[in-house]
Amino acid sequence: MIGSIVHLSDTHFGGEADLSLIEAVEDLLPDLEPTATVVSGDLTVRARHGEFQAARAFVRELERTAPVMVIPGNHDVQWWLRPFLPFGAAVKYQKYAACFGSDLTPSTSLPGVFMAAAQTSHGLAWGSLTLQPRDIAVKGHLPAKEIQRVTALLGQADPTQLRVLVVHHNVLPGEISGRMGLARWKRAQQRIVDSGAELVLCGHDHQESAQQLAGKVVVSCVGTLSQRSRGDRPSAFHRVCWDPESIQVEQYRWDGKRGLFRRSDVHAFSRTAKVHEARVPARAS
Repeated sequence: MIGSIVHLSDTHFGGEADLSLIEAVEDLLPDLEPTATVVSGDLTVRARHGEFQAARAFVRELERTAPVMVIPGNHDVQWWLRPFLPFGAAVKYQKYAACFGSDLTPSTSLPGVFMAAAQTSHGLAWGSLTLQPRDIAVKGHLPAKEIQRVTALLGQADPTQLRVLVVHHNVLPGEISGRMGLARWKRAQQRIVDSGAELVLCGHDHQESAQQLAGKVVVSCVGTLSQRSRGDRPSAFHRVCWDPESIQVEQYRWDGKRGLFRRSDVHAFSRTAKVHEARVPARAS
């Protein structure tokens, strides 16, 4: 194994967070020894100051073990402040930025892995509208300019690094919900495949899954650490491990009787972009 990422999402701090799950993750994380931890959005319920402050305290605790990448989800956007207005959009994220910084799409290079985030949580936006009223301010949108930016970043990764794309919305339909997190999902899926990412980390659907997109890109979609688990399933998070040949997604499910997360299913995928040694051209004599 070269490295591992602990993948969490949808903590929903506020009235829906489950503190027993949060504390169990905090206790277990040092034993998992991750290269990094990713929290892929929906840290809050209503984008309130107190909810963000609780989320920040959680992230600070995770940072004691490894670097943490955080991105906003649709619940973290104050979309009602700038509905449909293309200018001044930063105000929608002002509370999030106060706790986690103004960079909504962070990227980082760590030993063995290069991670880049793409913004899919825009609140009420033309690109995320559908014919379903329930999708308003919930559906995600992956604009062409955004994926072009991420593609350029991933292209800078060293050949030995795993290339990871982090988004909030699920890029494959949920098994129970049957819903896609992204509007115009066929176009979005093709953009993701073309980006050069080997692994996508996402959440939003509140049900864990590990699948492949187009037989090329591994997709880790994790459940929620709140009381809103879909279908009354136990909450879950993932530990994603990789080596030169494969990507493994380990699922950790909540055992309510014992009050801890237990390692359960393991999904293994072959890496389509095999790690290779960089060759240095011989100097001409």
